[in-house]
Amino acid sequence: MQGRIFIQEAPENLDVEGLRAQLETEGCGAIVSFVGITRGLDDGEKVLRLEFDAWQDKLSETLKLLAEQSVERFSLHSVAMSHRTGSVGPGENIVAIHVASPHRKEAFEGCSWLIDELKRQAPLWKKEVKPSGASWKSGLG
Repeated sequence: MQGRIFIQEAPENLDVEGLRAQLETEGCGAIVSFVGITRGLDDGEKVLRLEFDAWQDKLSETLKLLAEQSVERFSLHSVAMSHRTGSVGPGENIVAIHVASPHRKEAFEGCSWLIDELKRQAPLWKKEVKPSGASWKSGLG
């Protein structure tokens, strides 16, 4: 594997630009980023916060494995990823994924694949808290 991978733990704050600055971009022609934020409304009701619980011992390991797979699969040059844990309010960053690649097509495909696989594989569980009560959302991530 050739790519540079940076995984950041973010229990309280996710610095999107700081994470992006970790990318190695020499020889690259594209950076594609995905930043997921907490919605303020869901089904017409105000969202007070999301609460993310994680299997901490496995989260960084899983993100690193996904990043390694994306480098191999999409010929990415560099990947930087982070996912919040704990309480995340409306408008706050939940997850950030940045990829650098020599070409835009691979960067877009790699970034899209990473968020889909993160939601499918990362050991994260999400509880949505609204004025009417709290509910766990199905599936991981």
